Amino acid sequence: MARLPYLEADQVAPEYRDMLKRNTNLHKLLVNSPDMARAFNGVGNHIRFKSKLDPRLRELAILQVGWMEKSEYEFTHHVKIGKEFGVTDDDIAGLIAETEGKPSKLEPLAKVILRGAREMVRDLAMSEATFAEIKRELSDEEMVDLVLTIAFYCAVVRVLATMRIDNEPYYKEVLQQYPIPGVE
Repeated sequence: MARLPYLEADQVAPEYRDMLKRNTNLHKLLVNSPDMARAFNGVGNHIRFKSKLDPRLRELAILQVGWMEKSEYEFTHHVKIGKEFGVTDDDIAGLIAETEGKPSKLEPLAKVILRGAREMVRDLAMSEATFAEIKRELSDEEMVDLVLTIAFYCAVVRVLATMRIDNEPYYKEVLQQYPIPGVE
């Protein structure tokens, strides 16, 4: 159960109601601090709609964070979002295999981006070798977008966990296909 209330549109000032158009528990809780919620949404929207990073690779990096952190909410939401941006079931199976140190059919750039995300989750930063390998394929702008995307979602999973934000039933269905080890 969430630690703060989920607010509905009639409970917030009219100028903040646009932040509830996605109608997720995350947004309903964050709007308890409407200006912070607006700033948070600004970063999230930039990542999703304006980043120069390939959207499929972006979503794979986000999914890697959610999977590593055992964040049911983040992982399940981004399985659905990722599919809108070209992520396939084979990609997700590849992500799981790569996380377990097993071979996958993912292309080399996807593999190294997932490794970079795992390093940022586990070790705080990407290793020199991983960063250099990704940098051979991405521009400076794409590198910044990638690192900030991974870092932002490392923060998001901590917000979700600390605020104990409940996952919506529609998203829980994803766990039937992709059960996260250690998550009930």
